Amino acid sequence: MRHRNALNFAILALVALAIVLLPAGGNALDVALTVLSMAFFAALVLFGVRLHREHRFELDTLSDLERAVLYGSIGLAALTFTGTQRLFDAGGLGVIAWIALLALASYGAYWVWTRYRAYG
Repeated sequence: MRHRNALNFAILALVALAIVLLPAGGNALDVALTVLSMAFFAALVLFGVRLHREHRFELDTLSDLERAVLYGSIGLAALTFTGTQRLFDAGGLGVIAWIALLALASYGAYWVWTRYRAYG
């Protein structure tokens, strides 16, 4: 097992070295990070679809206000993640706004969850 871990680490180190030393390594890194980001967000969407299908009845039992807050929180989080680069480029206030928006989205989902749990 140790040899396999060492081999995996060596392969990863060689790929990192190639990205640093190749003339177009920065562009390759940007492409790789973009592909990884897209795969991550696609996985989140698929997870969300699965959760929605599994808990459709529970979502239908929420009040209109709770459902609006929940879906609004999900939308706010998605928009915040979409605007991450612009908010980070804005400097310190942009980072604070990014954190505040995600905190607000998280609180909205938490608020709905606590209201749902209070009925049960």
